[in-house]
Amino acid sequence: MHSSSTKTGGTRVITLGTTGGPRWWKGDSKDRAGIATAVAVGDRFYLVDAGHGVGRRIRQAGLELADLGGVFLTHLHSDHTIDLPSLLVFGMHELQSRGNDPVRLFGPGDRGALPPISPHATTIPQPVAPDNPTPGTVDMAASIVRAFATDLNDRWLDSLRLPPTELFEVSDIAIPTDIGYHPNENPTPAMDPFVVFEDDRVQVTAILVEHPPVAPAFAFRFDSDSGSVTISGDTCETDNMVTLARDTDLLLHEAIDFEWVDGLYGHRVDDEGRASRAHHYKSHTSVEGACRIAERAGARRLAVHHLVPGSADPAVWARGNDLMPGRFLVPDDLDVIEPRQGGARLPLFADSVTA
Repeated sequence: MHSSSTKTGGTRVITLGTTGGPRWWKGDSKDRAGIATAVAVGDRFYLVDAGHGVGRRIRQAGLELADLGGVFLTHLHSDHTIDLPSLLVFGMHELQSRGNDPVRLFGPGDRGALPPISPHATTIPQPVAPDNPTPGTVDMAASIVRAFATDLNDRWLDSLRLPPTELFEVSDIAIPTDIGYHPNENPTPAMDPFVVFEDDRVQVTAILVEHPPVAPAFAFRFDSDSGSVTISGDTCETDNMVTLARDTDLLLHEAIDFEWVDGLYGHRVDDEGRASRAHHYKSHTSVEGACRIAERAGARRLAVHHLVPGSADPAVWARGNDLMPGRFLVPDDLDVIEPRQGGARLPLFADSVTA
């Protein structure tokens, strides 16, 4: 067991959850949790995305929620946010000391316009929640608090526990106004990275990536004195990703198996089947594509995560070993990766992880 590695040293990445997609994967022999990544610097950690099981994985990693330096949501798809309610509601019990130092939570703002309707649609779908169909992170967090108001008011009024509204400071990430961004017409303009957050340990920069129809969708880079870590979020091969990841010590990039996509949807001629296949191809990246991005950026090492399908044969991802020998990783949940060149990849537990 290597839990001490999460408490000492410089920058480490703990892969809390390594699978993507809004589902629980059948036949997932590695029992991968939903996408979530901790970037730890000293005894403080920063959370990127909150996929299913994030709270349990934080506990299994030996991390203390009171040491949470910030939360960063790449985009608002459910597989990246489904356990945000548990983080806000359950997390408040471990954050009572943070009333004067609330956890900063950053994510995309309101989309501002509904996405285009799929060209494969034969009938026009009507949006859910038409009064607020594209809420951003601030609205999402407020809705979570409202949904759990019975519980929260019981604990606040009766037990005097500070509620999430006192323990988290939620912000929509403001997109630079001079880059020509538009959620439908130009969701990923060429741009420079911009600073989202900075404290005495890290500087966090962001850039827009291409994950249609979601907009905005961000990738994040963490720079500290002991290394740089760049996390793609969900994206197809995108020039902005190369810009953000330039000379990074470690790039964590999503990967999908397009052969699986074709096997699932290629034979279907119904609206959903055709639209779903088209979505995956325009919105995601193969292992080979992730390697191309890493090489173009000059990334020192590449780790693929947000693996879809989560139940794929390991050989699907291992193709990257031939493309980036000695520099390519396929982490399991709860692996600890030191981003500096030559840094170790250590399983947090000597035996396989159980949920």
